[in-house]
Parts: sequence; structure tokens; C-alpha cells
Amino acid sequence: MQRCLQLARLVVGYTSPNPLVGAVVVKDGKIVGEGFHPGAGEPHAEVFALRDAGEQARGATVYVNLEPCNHYGRTPPCSEALIKAGVAKVVVGMVDPNPLVSGRGIAKLQAAGVDVLTGVEEADCRLLNEGFIHRVLYHKPFGILKYAMTLDGKIATSSGHSTWVTNDATRQAVHRLRSACDAVIIGGNTVRQDNPHLTNHGQGNHSPLRVVMSRHLNLPSSANLWNTDNAQTVVLTKVGANPEFQALLYRQGVEVVELEPLTPNQVMTYFYNRGFCKVLWECGGILAANAIAQGAVQKVLAFIAPKIIGGVKAPGPVGNLGFATMNEALSLQCAEMHVIGSDFLITGYLPKH
Repeated sequence: MQRCLQLARLVVGYTSPNPLVGAVVVKDGKIVGEGFHPGAGEPHAEVFALRDAGEQARGATVYVNLEPCNHYGRTPPCSEALIKAGVAKVVVGMVDPNPLVSGRGIAKLQAAGVDVLTGVEEADCRLLNEGFIHRVLYHKPFGILKYAMTLDGKIATSSGHSTWVTNDATRQAVHRLRSACDAVIIGGNTVRQDNPHLTNHGQGNHSPLRVVMSRHLNLPSSANLWNTDNAQTVVLTKVGANPEFQALLYRQGVEVVELEPLTPNQVMTYFYNRGFCKVLWECGGILAANAIAQGAVQKVLAFIAPKIIGGVKAPGPVGNLGFATMNEALSLQCAEMHVIGSDFLITGYLPKH
């Protein structure tokens, strides 16, 4: 099953709105076939693994990290392909999260006399596809809030300088995180203050869509994000905002989308309709607070550097949430801490609204 997950990770960032799936065919204790799902519209992992195994698939055991499908979409059902190939057993990492589909692929296999085992390495399987699972269950992409701060909770100095809060190894980890997401979102102030690139900097094959939320398009006419040679950029704004600047962006290959209202919740609906599974918020404190309040964030990754810079006016990672007492605080669930060189990473999930 872990080999299935390795295969699935080969195309991290490329399969949305579909899940990441790998499959392995085993005969007489040896792997005789492997495959992974490369993207929407392409055959599923089981089909590639069966092709790789050929006649050796008959009587074999197939491992797959997600329940084989039992419905016609862009491709035929994988359950039928497994039955036709004559496999003896299918080991499933996790059941399909879609309530309309869940268990039906397994039931079809069992009805055809195929032995089925489920729930193998399930926690890792669910973690790999947490974006897909959230999309299926809640009809919104999975939102991740990432920020880097000092030990005293600052994301920049009082002057706005923020290069660099964390160490090089942490920054590489962030670049890999971007590569696994469909889009990375910032606000206009981050463009003006930091002029970021928001690319994966070679840490992964996939470059996410770079997204700027700006109500009035009071943005610099020259910015790294307007260079779309290596990564695409979309600017989300209010209806009718600054037509002259919109025209400037169009001439540079930047996509402009008008949304009403321009809110994190509306943005996540837009990206759901665009087929996204996982969206990364790398924004400043005001937009981060709005994203949290509107349920656009499900997971938090807080990178903490052992530095102290002080400053009463130095910004923090999350703006005003309107909480007056400590018992209103949002406690992260399943919180974990990791060490990255001299930095620390705390991850966890926000309680469901």
C-alpha cells in the first residue's frame, strides 16, 4: 500500500478534481504490475497496473489506495476491469468518500467472487487525498493557511520587512507545499510589500495557479506575478474595478476574474467550479482572519523561527477574529510539531464550523 502511495505522489498537483491513486499487482509475492492515475480524463491507476501485469494479473492480488470506482464517468468502471482480468483479491486503502458511491465498487467485486480487504494504511491514504475528500463531501476545495512567524508571533518587522523569517530548509518545504496545491492565494498588500514569485522554485514538478485578491486593483504595474512565462496568475477583483489596470494585466497574460462579492467563501466556490481540490492561503493577517471566519481554511501550517523582533506595530499572522475571551480561541485538532533545522512547524486542523 505504501508503494501505491509512492506511485500516486508522482503526479501530485496534476490530478484535480480527481484523487491521487496508485495501484500495484502482486503475484506469488512479487510485484508484476504498477500504475497511477495521471489526471482527469485518463485511465485510472488500476487499468495501468493491469496492463503492466498482463496475463499475470489472473489470480493476483491488487493493492490500491482508493476504492475502485463502479460508475461510468470519463472512463469505464475499474471494478469491471479488475473482474475481467480475473484478479483473486483487492486490498483497498480507503473507501470512496462520496456517499453516492461509497462501498459500491467493493460490493461489485465481492459479488463477482473477488476477496476484498479494506482499511489498510488508511490514515496515510486519507492524508494523501484530504483535498479530494473535502471537495467531495463539502463541495469546496480544502483550504490550507500557511504562515511563517517569529517566536514572538510576528510575520514582519514594524517597517514591513519580512525577508527572511525562516531558514532555507523551511522555505524549501513551503515550495514543496505549493507544488502539491492547485492554487496559492495572497492579498494586494502582500504584492505591494513583498513582490513574491509564489512558484515552487524547482521543488516539485507542478506550479500552482498564483492568485491575488484585490478589491480596487491598486497594485503595482510591475510585479513578479505579472510574469506568466513559467506560472499562470489570476487576479480576483470586484465587478467593474479599475478597467485600465485590468487591461494592463490582460496585455501581460494575467487572467482577471470579477467576483461579487469578493470574499474568501466566494473565492472557494469559484475554485470548486474550476475543479480544484486544494488551495493554499499565503496571505497577510487581515485576509487570513477573513478566510478562517468564513470557513475557507481547514488546516493550518505555522512555521516558527526561534527569533524575536518585537515591535508593537509589527504584524501578526492572523488579524481580528472578534474573540474577547480565551475560551473562544480556535484549538487545532490533531496538532503535530516537526523540527526543520532550527525552525519548528506546527500543523493541525481547525474545528469544523
